[in-house]
Amino acid sequence: MRVWFFGIFVVFTTWIASAAQEADHDMAMHQPGSAMQMDAQSASYLPSPHASSGTGWQPASVPGRFWMSSRHGWDLMAHGALFLTYNQQGGPRGAGKAESVNYLMLMEQHKLGAGTLLLRQMFSAESLTSPHPGFPEILQTGETYHGEPLIDHQHPHNVFSELAAQYTLPIKERVSWLLYGGPVAEPSLGPVMYLHRESASENPAAPLSHHLQDSTHTSFGVVTTGVIIDRLKLEASEFNGREPGEQCWKIQADALDSWSLRASVAASRNLTAQYSYGRLEHPEALEPGSELRQTASVEYNHPLAEGNWASTLVWGRKRKLADNSVQNSYLLESTVNFWQKNYGYTRLELVDKDELFPQALTHPSYRIGAYTFGAVRDFVQNEHWQVGLGGDVVIYSKPAPLNPVYGDAPVSFHIFLRVRPGRSAHAH
Repeated sequence: MRVWFFGIFVVFTTWIASAAQEADHDMAMHQPGSAMQMDAQSASYLPSPHASSGTGWQPASVPGRFWMSSRHGWDLMAHGALFLTYNQQGGPRGAGKAESVNYLMLMEQHKLGAGTLLLRQMFSAESLTSPHPGFPEILQTGETYHGEPLIDHQHPHNVFSELAAQYTLPIKERVSWLLYGGPVAEPSLGPVMYLHRESASENPAAPLSHHLQDSTHTSFGVVTTGVIIDRLKLEASEFNGREPGEQCWKIQADALDSWSLRASVAASRNLTAQYSYGRLEHPEALEPGSELRQTASVEYNHPLAEGNWASTLVWGRKRKLADNSVQNSYLLESTVNFWQKNYGYTRLELVDKDELFPQALTHPSYRIGAYTFGAVRDFVQNEHWQVGLGGDVVIYSKPAPLNPVYGDAPVSFHIFLRVRPGRSAHAH
């Protein structure tokens, strides 16, 4: 069924491309020059592939922070972030650690035939800069450490977090076809990954709902095809749905036996939305069976006279087919940049967790709430660098049965130095 459906989607996108080419030829015979005008209009509202993750869409008005150059017909871009953090997690299961969240993304773009080739590489040194067994984060679950479930910690990202290529081919006025994939890439499942979301740009911590929403952002083997029709994008992916193992420096290739579908819309320069659905085969290393995952999200970005305001709303659900259990998650996050050098941010989330006590005979699901409030101020801000000092506090809601383990009212906080490229013109 999976192979059949993916094949139908490929045939469908190919048919659209063929029909579009014929229509474009007929139209060009009667309306010369109109395609150039329409392309100029579409560039004003279609999101940039340089300021996102995988093939996801953020609003076109999201500010770009890149180092950019051109060499021999290639457009070269780089961006990333470095957080040097003191992380104090509250309650009996909390801990205080010095750590660093970090990533670097490189991009190379060149015309290829009638289309555009974009190469992307994302690297992270978190396997060296995170304490063992990972970044302390109470009530977090997902992946393993020394063969045991990783609880109350966020795993570090892989050294190779993306090694992928995307080819985009304009077909006619406001219609194009894309092909994306690589040995380390992101399938068309979920919202833009939190590290790349403008609404989460000042927050060094992963959402507690990460593994229900965007955890497939590092998949070891992905092939995606899609078609963009005006403001609508339809995509399908075949990918390796297994979560990364503990060897963060290794590319862990396996069968492309999982699939996903995603529909995205760029309603305006300031607003994008997506709905996605997928089946992941054996995603958990220590759990049998497969799972179905659904996500929906809306991202809104509003440029200000001396700053920017970005917000994201996400719903994520997974159904474990082994026992037919369902977990839901809800996230609202927002970051406002005002008077150029000042930032305020928040993340409010509710998430169902059934993996907090893996040794128990039964695994009840608990509805957890985490509410983050933080601020940052840049003390270096120029065309090359943005360096800021910030901090946040996190409070929680949880069922009473968790109080003996996590305390009645745990409070966590971060204090950090954030370094990233300076703000640049948005690249399309």
